[in-house]
Amino acid sequence: MFDQLSERLQKVLKYLRGEAKITEKNMAEALKMLRLAFLEADVNYRVVKDFEERVKAKALNQEVLQSLTPAQQVIKIVRDELADILGSEDKPLNFASTPPSIFMLVGLQGSGKTTTCGKLARWAVGLHKNPLLVSFDLKRPAAQDQIKMLAGQLNLPFYGMAPAQMAAPERTLKELVQHTRNHGFDPLIVDTAGRLHVDDELMAELRLVRDILNPTEVIYVGDAMTGQDAVKSAKAFEDKIGLTSVILTKLDGDARGGAALSIVSVTRRPIKFIGLGEKSDQLEVFHPDRMASRILGMGDILTLIEKAEEKADLKEAEEMARRLRKEEFTLDDFRRQIVQMKKMGSLSSLVGHLPGTGMFKGLAKAEVDDRKIVYFEAIINAMTPGERANDKIINGSRRARIARGSGRPVQEVNQLLKQFVELKKMMKKPGFKKMLGSIPRSR
Repeated sequence: MFDQLSERLQKVLKYLRGEAKITEKNMAEALKMLRLAFLEADVNYRVVKDFEERVKAKALNQEVLQSLTPAQQVIKIVRDELADILGSEDKPLNFASTPPSIFMLVGLQGSGKTTTCGKLARWAVGLHKNPLLVSFDLKRPAAQDQIKMLAGQLNLPFYGMAPAQMAAPERTLKELVQHTRNHGFDPLIVDTAGRLHVDDELMAELRLVRDILNPTEVIYVGDAMTGQDAVKSAKAFEDKIGLTSVILTKLDGDARGGAALSIVSVTRRPIKFIGLGEKSDQLEVFHPDRMASRILGMGDILTLIEKAEEKADLKEAEEMARRLRKEEFTLDDFRRQIVQMKKMGSLSSLVGHLPGTGMFKGLAKAEVDDRKIVYFEAIINAMTPGERANDKIINGSRRARIARGSGRPVQEVNQLLKQFVELKKMMKKPGFKKMLGSIPRSR
């Protein structure tokens, strides 16, 4: 995600850090580098131009130039302006003061609209809500089958409509809202028609649905991988339907980031969620400031902590922290951590939240094969309790037996043990111990 843009922008920051002081000349060079980075990332030209002008005006301010750390001041300006492009501050999804809240999802065919309906419903369940899923498409009644199947997979309620009901949309949609209210469902999540491109017929149908339902949120679902096409479509939906918010899907496959960095400025509507995969739990609340930090290689530790709090066993985490402080980390502990990490999502996603500097330098950009984690777990499971407690006793013959038991080659057993030793070395470093010191101790 944003790999290409992030790499370019980090070069700009490195250039600024290398300058003893900020001048008009080196600032002009930095702005040129920024401009090229954004344009190559397929960011809207007007957005780039406005960003450049704002950074220049603030960076060449006398207060900044005369400060003790002008380069750091400019880097902060770049980060703040980048966050501003992305929406400046968190804007949560709105719920109606009187239930039910109605979320109407719109977008082109193939953008991930139906999958996002399921993700939103699962997110709502996490807030102790009782969502209802429905599909309303006048031209393609079979679209109901998709969301019905999705609702079944998630064990969530679905409201079905007969083809005859589609012929009387006003009455049918009013009955839907009444059914939702009578049965205590909240929110009502409505999947709508999509086409391969924006056309008048589609917009007329969506306006009809919007006018009857009067939704709490009209959410545009855009495919981030389509770049500026997603931005143009969003602008068309905003002009003809009226949006309240945006969800960007497939952001994990978008190395450039042009859509995310353009869509808020162009539509004036906030991004509220981002989709990072096909699974129902791969929907993240969008934080503009955190995303700006990630793009600039500063990491997003807050999101990692939130993931851990949501998915991990906190008592086990406290016990693990205690053992780490005493340097008692074993292969058994390593296996338990693998299980915890798998609950939080793919390792490649977690590593992407780490800063690109300090003790995590290199790790944040590492190529991570998530299958290796599964293999490592299998290898540790093939060990005896004694071997897991003391890795030093694992000699050549034991390694061969472990390889046979796990179904993995001896080279992978060697690789695991080598990485485990390196991990224990890292844990003895002052920076790691300082980080452990910030973890609350059990009472």
